[in-house]
Amino acid sequence: MSNYTDRAGLKVDIELVEFVENEALPGLAISADAFWNSMANVVSDLTPINIDLLEKREIIQQKIDRWNSDHQGRFDAKAYKSFLQDIGYLVDEGEPFSVTTSNVDDEIAHQAGAQLVVPTSNARFALNATNARWGSLYDALYGTDVISDEGGAQKTASYNKVRGDKVIEFGRQFLDKNFPLKAGSHFDATNYAIENGALKVLLVNDTSTELASSSQLIGFDGDSSNSNSILLKNNGLHIVIEIDSTSPVGSTDKAGIKDITMEAALTAIQDFEDSVAAVDAEDKVGVYRNWLGLMKGDLTDTFIKSGQQMTRELAYDRVFNSVDGKKLTVHGRSLLFCRNVGHLMSNPAIIDSSGREIQEGILDAMLSILIAKHDIEGENDRKNSRKGSIYIVKPKMHGPEEVAFANTLFNRVEDELGLTRHTVKIGVMDEERRTTVNLKECIRQVKDRVVFINTGFLDRTGDEIHTSMLLGAMSQKSEIKAQPWISAYEDWNVDIGLECGLAGKAQIGKGMWAMPDEMAKMLDQKIGHPKSGANTAWVPSPIGATLHATHYHEVDVFAVQKTLSKRSRASLDSILTIPLCDDVESLTAEQIQAELDNNVQGILGYVVRWIDQGVGCSKVPDINNVGLMEDRATLRISSQHIANWLEHKVTNVEQVNETFQRMAQVVDNQNLDDPKYKPMFNNFDGSLAYQAALELVLKGKDQPSGYTEPLLHSYRLKLKATG
Repeated sequence: MSNYTDRAGLKVDIELVEFVENEALPGLAISADAFWNSMANVVSDLTPINIDLLEKREIIQQKIDRWNSDHQGRFDAKAYKSFLQDIGYLVDEGEPFSVTTSNVDDEIAHQAGAQLVVPTSNARFALNATNARWGSLYDALYGTDVISDEGGAQKTASYNKVRGDKVIEFGRQFLDKNFPLKAGSHFDATNYAIENGALKVLLVNDTSTELASSSQLIGFDGDSSNSNSILLKNNGLHIVIEIDSTSPVGSTDKAGIKDITMEAALTAIQDFEDSVAAVDAEDKVGVYRNWLGLMKGDLTDTFIKSGQQMTRELAYDRVFNSVDGKKLTVHGRSLLFCRNVGHLMSNPAIIDSSGREIQEGILDAMLSILIAKHDIEGENDRKNSRKGSIYIVKPKMHGPEEVAFANTLFNRVEDELGLTRHTVKIGVMDEERRTTVNLKECIRQVKDRVVFINTGFLDRTGDEIHTSMLLGAMSQKSEIKAQPWISAYEDWNVDIGLECGLAGKAQIGKGMWAMPDEMAKMLDQKIGHPKSGANTAWVPSPIGATLHATHYHEVDVFAVQKTLSKRSRASLDSILTIPLCDDVESLTAEQIQAELDNNVQGILGYVVRWIDQGVGCSKVPDINNVGLMEDRATLRISSQHIANWLEHKVTNVEQVNETFQRMAQVVDNQNLDDPKYKPMFNNFDGSLAYQAALELVLKGKDQPSGYTEPLLHSYRLKLKATG
């Protein structure tokens, strides 16, 4: 239970006080009294606005619920759109404008590449993601299903040369496609050297050639005539050809190439939100402490891997010789955002003067920005922003007023902490329906600090279901993706972003690839994101970032954006098309049960780790034992989908209960190798995780915007209270 002490009229958990005063403030020109007074002032001034905005959400949803109930079975799109305008859900669009954001790092403004999202609660994961700026293409290929097992190319305990040769072949194809030679092929190269500022490639026929585009050569490491690293650049992204003929792989390669190192995750989002389970001061301090280590450049983590103790730390920048003889430094780490929580939740880490828990979004803003001052004001050799900016992603905002509130919050924090206006940059998650349909006006509210918009299909689908909960039964989940609204939503995000001048100033992003073990499919499909005009897209792992980087060599995203800027906007009417099931009566009993099994198994598999172990994001096997990256967004879809089917009598409580009990045994069996796991089957009354999962469905219709956080936090706090 929390132990509070007084600070500026606030009751603050002693663990948070000790962290702020003993760890976060030292090194900054801010006294403890000044900080807590600032916290009290911001909480006092902005909490009422925050609460009013949440009440407005509920009022708007109640109006939509009444309209939907009245129009079941007789939906009229034109009348619906007019109704949304009348209630202020759909606002009038203002004059054209362009964002004016300045001091934006190149990784956001001028480069296109992969983006990682990682739970900041786990120091090892946080370090891995930050260090994923560079990744081994050969390792990513060798260790995944991108390389098939056919022809004796299986992964074996020791190096399999057959598989290795396939990796080398892939690497040569990549070089030929993206770094072609004037004559011949990289397949025929026997030596790479730097001569007179150019890359000379000796071929098997004893002729030499150069790069077709000499400007792709940026630098090298080692002696120019016998370089062991050659730095190339294409579409704004670097690669390094690593040469060592004495290495296990290099000794099998006629040119001695041991690897191709890719500039991979240009940016990473250190997440305080969907991928973490932070319900009190203890949890929040764990997140903030790792963020502090990242911002000061001194975060480390020691762990046991394969029986060996290892210590991980932040990577240093990479230094090369440029072709003109000077030293060239290339950033060694992903540029970091942090993702604060949204406007909804409160947290018992601080109790305000009225006896209420502090709004968690206000807490996150004050602490994450305070901590980031160490990066922009401190001296360390592993800095994050070189432009003096702090990057915060803000999720789950509903419409322009809520985005404007985030802007007001950041203004106040900048003033209280002595930062220049617009030091703090914002990433706006386009994952709620009221934000999507008003995206231009949302961007207008933060036009001086916006550096990121992206689509989040998962939360967006959850909100789609909840908003239209009472209108009718939704399609099966697999069919929702094929409905007109989703493709229009994805295109609309790019169209509005380009209209508002984000190109060259901000990222336009796309969502996550959720199957970390299926990299061959990812490599085949995810090239659609840069082709759609997105200059970043989420990946589930450093390996995924390395492989996805190949897409940005194939596609010049900024050229694509120039072309797309001339097309007509996607259709708002299509976005407002609701993914209802056309013929509920045609659903067979088998289809309904299969849908329930799939949803319930995913809910239980995720919630049991969240409640019992405090794991906010993990690879959870689905009903077919395919590992999927699950977080609260996926949980929101599944729970809302069943709640909708309950509401419209596609299923019933008895069937849902039977499915939960049966799937509990399936999930238990999938977790037999986890020594921390607590079985749910035959312990339904004693398992808080099981009760939470079931309640997310049975009370799903009444959850604010269909969010899962209120119930998850409540049950996790109950479990922590038991010790």
